[in-house]
Amino acid sequence: MSKPSVPEHWGWPNFTPAELTCKHTGELIIVPAFMDKLQSLRTALGFKFPISSGYRHPSHPAERKKKQPGSHTFARAVDIQIYGLRALTIVERARSFGFTGIGVSQPNGSAGPRFIHLDDMAVAEGYHAQRPAFWSY
Repeated sequence: MSKPSVPEHWGWPNFTPAELTCKHTGELIIVPAFMDKLQSLRTALGFKFPISSGYRHPSHPAERKKKQPGSHTFARAVDIQIYGLRALTIVERARSFGFTGIGVSQPNGSAGPRFIHLDDMAVAEGYHAQRPAFWSY
């Protein structure tokens, strides 16, 4: 796995290149406008939210299962490891920061990971899935 290429100016102080790098290939792709939205949300909320998945190369196992590449392959999506009131707060505020895809995975016990998915994809830009959208896993 190669070391990610980090932009010369990293303008998102609450996030690291490592948490946004593809876990399968080690590649890092950043869309600055998306990251600006994410940083604005984080700053406004005032609490940490660790990213468990950022960019995913199309060969990533989670993406290969899909009929068409998901928003992570466009570097315009993150999964945030969070639960409880903070998860609810993110869901409540995300739309006002320009996020159009909001997914919730909050199983009880050890049934699976707890996270909030955020993306800013748009059908008008040629994305294949309806936006805005809200779903659960």
